Amino acid sequence: MKTKLKDNNIFRWIIIPLSLILCFIGHFIPETGTIPKDALTLILIFIGILILWLTIGIDWPSILCLFSLGFIPSFGFNKVFTSSFGNGTFFFLLFTFVATYALSKTSLIKRTAIGFINFKLARKNSYLFIFFFLLGTLFLGLFISPSVLFLILLPILKEIYELLEIEKESKMAKVMMLGLGFSVSISSGMTPIAHVFPILAINAANLTISTLEYTLIALPSGFILFILMYFLLILFIKPEKREIDFDKIKKLKNNLEKINKKDITVLIIFIVILILWIIPSLFENIYPPIYEFFSKYGTAMPPLLGVIALLIIRIGGEPIIKVDEAFTKGVPWSSLMMCAATLALGEAFKSNDIGLIIYLENTLSTYLINLSPILLLIIFSSWAAIQTNLSSNMVTATLVATIASSVITITMSSINIYSVIVIIGMLSSFAFATPPSMPHIAIISASESASTKDCLIYGSIVMLISIIISLIISYPLGLLIF
Repeated sequence: MKTKLKDNNIFRWIIIPLSLILCFIGHFIPETGTIPKDALTLILIFIGILILWLTIGIDWPSILCLFSLGFIPSFGFNKVFTSSFGNGTFFFLLFTFVATYALSKTSLIKRTAIGFINFKLARKNSYLFIFFFLLGTLFLGLFISPSVLFLILLPILKEIYELLEIEKESKMAKVMMLGLGFSVSISSGMTPIAHVFPILAINAANLTISTLEYTLIALPSGFILFILMYFLLILFIKPEKREIDFDKIKKLKNNLEKINKKDITVLIIFIVILILWIIPSLFENIYPPIYEFFSKYGTAMPPLLGVIALLIIRIGGEPIIKVDEAFTKGVPWSSLMMCAATLALGEAFKSNDIGLIIYLENTLSTYLINLSPILLLIIFSSWAAIQTNLSSNMVTATLVATIASSVITITMSSINIYSVIVIIGMLSSFAFATPPSMPHIAIISASESASTKDCLIYGSIVMLISIIISLIISYPLGLLIF
């Protein structure tokens, strides 16, 4: 979603040259004897790229980031390429996006969403009808990227408006539209499956956190936030109670394509991918040999295996997915390029040859050593939640996780770094308040059912609730798991 600043040519002519200067001026600054020259160069590159990410976009600035890092003498282009495009996380995301794209092309997503609003309990009143529609959204969002899910469900919501004769400016329409967007955002932080923000946070901190470990913390936290979000919208907006004509709702179900062999095959393949992700964590303490056997192949192997199956298996004389379609329409390349850039940045930050971490340890420890663990937790949770509601989720996840891991390492704090990084990854996904926070929030803000003001007011309240939940629920859960 472009802002007025991004459309201003004068603004671009100032920001882009300034950022380019920052990316390369470090090579011409003489050695000061305090901070290593390569470390200073890295900091300036990070600042320059961060400015571009926040003001211009994430696509070509991410590629510029890789190019700039290659000129750091103690890092070089070989390390840039191996730490970004050669990183297992890059391929984990690439093949997961392709696998979820295949799933989104079936009728299963729409069928599941419509199935939730056809529950008997949903037929009791309009409040329960809204709840089950949003619950279906939350469930599907555990496995589908937020933008894709929103674009799939938005036409269904509009058809519900039409079938039930719900006026687009009504309170009920407002609750359902805001609830749809907020539920999509909440679900994107509840698992690392097809969600780039938690993965970026984990990698920025250079930690190993399994899919199961992350989910055990984020899933209950996200569900509690979802329940509170629902009651917030119902109690404050107070949509009218009305009878739901379920004969009309059945039309949605009747208009769906029948489940076919392709749908079933894609579902089976996706379930196998999920099982291969979860198995290692289940057997880590029960039977370590199984854990070690699966873990050695990494998280990228299951979706890679699934994509191979999707490409090989033919139904009706055609492969389930075609390579060109899957890798062009199914992969958000801008996001993936930023992921590559942040992976390379993370490797550069922790490089002993560059020496930035050593410098920070020597200079910042005296200032940070006296901060209490609780204060650090509050600072990083609030920072992640507020920034992600004002700017890029990916920038938030990378920036906050990088600094949090460095600070906690420097201070030797008793705070649990694994729990903090899970919280940062989760909160980086919880974007509700402003159009720049996520594309689907921008769409909601411009809709007939909700306004920018609605998103700002109710989104900000949900954001504050998410911070409280991360402090009193997520962190204690993390202490039990890690």
